[in-house]
Amino acid sequence: MEALLIPFLSGAIVMGFAVAGLFFLKLWRKTRDSLFLAFAAAFALLGLSQLLLTFTAFPVEERSWLYLIRLCAFLAIIIAIWRKNARQKG
Repeated sequence: MEALLIPFLSGAIVMGFAVAGLFFLKLWRKTRDSLFLAFAAAFALLGLSQLLLTFTAFPVEERSWLYLIRLCAFLAIIIAIWRKNARQKG
């Protein structure tokens, strides 16, 4: 039972990331705000990371190269927020 549940839940997580990414992509198309584009890219990277994790058998995910994909996603969000705040101040 557990062997079938984990891939199913991983697929649901990937779908959630894809929906969130498409939502931010839609907002970016309306506003052309780069913050929304960064969020869309970050959610795409997070979905890719979860998808690859589902199809590979890493016993400890924090010690794998997949962690770098998540790190890039969060760095994209941090940099986009920093750039937006810097642009508003100056």
